[in-house]
Amino acid sequence: MNRKQLIALLLFRRRMKRRGNNRLIWVHPINKMRQKVGTFYTLFEQLRNDDTKFFNYFRMSITSFDELHERLKDSIQRKNTKMRNCIQPIEMLAITLRYPASGCTFTDLHYSFRVGISTARVIVRDVCQALWKVMHSECIPSPTKAVWESVANGFEQAANFPHCIGAVDGKHIRIVNPVHSGSMYFNYKDYHSIVLMGIADSKYRFVFMHVGSYGKECDSSVFKQTQLWKSIESSSNNLPEEKCLPGTEGPKVPYFIVGDAAFGLHKHLLRPYGGTHLTVEKRIFNYRLCRARRYIECAFGILSNKWRIFHRPLNVQPELANDIVKACIILHNYVRDRDGYRIEDTTTIIGLEEVQGETTTRGGVRANNIRNILCQYFVSSVGSVPWQMSKI
Repeated sequence: MNRKQLIALLLFRRRMKRRGNNRLIWVHPINKMRQKVGTFYTLFEQLRNDDTKFFNYFRMSITSFDELHERLKDSIQRKNTKMRNCIQPIEMLAITLRYPASGCTFTDLHYSFRVGISTARVIVRDVCQALWKVMHSECIPSPTKAVWESVANGFEQAANFPHCIGAVDGKHIRIVNPVHSGSMYFNYKDYHSIVLMGIADSKYRFVFMHVGSYGKECDSSVFKQTQLWKSIESSSNNLPEEKCLPGTEGPKVPYFIVGDAAFGLHKHLLRPYGGTHLTVEKRIFNYRLCRARRYIECAFGILSNKWRIFHRPLNVQPELANDIVKACIILHNYVRDRDGYRIEDTTTIIGLEEVQGETTTRGGVRANNIRNILCQYFVSSVGSVPWQMSKI
């Protein structure tokens, strides 16, 4: 076989391969029955007649669903074509909510809602992006001085911890190893993940979130890379001014975030005292800080128990995984404000693992002085609580 014949054979094989990829049918017969036997057309109206079943299926009340549909429908509305009619926004929203609520796959959505697998993936992606774009400013507003003061008042009343503007923690979101990613997403728990960093208030709402960092990174390094922390360090964030602790006349103490031992000590980020042979004052401080920090753990518990997508690895690309997680955080705050939460959801966290801690603990003289001031305040007559001695 000469050179020309070989080239002709290769071109012929390429042409036949391209022909093989042509679709034999425009719509699969299973999907053609969508409006007759699809879940949305057979079950949705029946669910609307039962508030409890509707909430169990979509993880929100009927009124919350309708309000969310009104807010999103203009952003996700598609146009009909000569070939076929588009899927309406209300059905797109139902498909998207069912995906994180049940923890199912796109293949499951294909068989239940009678839409193509790629169509289900596109619908979930578009609705998740619309959720973040439309609802972000309402559900997670940009932190202002008034917002921080409101959060601090909540922690002072609910957790007896003054000047606290949030509790921070990070969790691993399991994902299937992305192609050509090497070990970047491989964490110390021996699976692949992206890191979700969140700050919660005393009402179990997220006031800040960041997702997408590699699973191999630790809590403190991820948080230090966020724009929020950079703005706090550069004093460009609108934190309230330093003032005296309640019931005291000095010294003035800045406002701060509380975290666990995985974070480095800073004047705006307090962590518990380390070690085993601690004084009574330090053990009381650790207990009081733990009471404030548990709100972020409870928030993650509510998140993972309501949206079961976190109970399994996300078998999507990291970019889509980020969109799904951000949408779930928006939905968490949205439903929390309108429909409340279940107490039992705050007690367990399923599917979300702790992020590895930082090896260094030193935070400088200023940060240690602030922690020592609070340590003494919590054993004083104005800062102590009656039950604290029985908890250490």
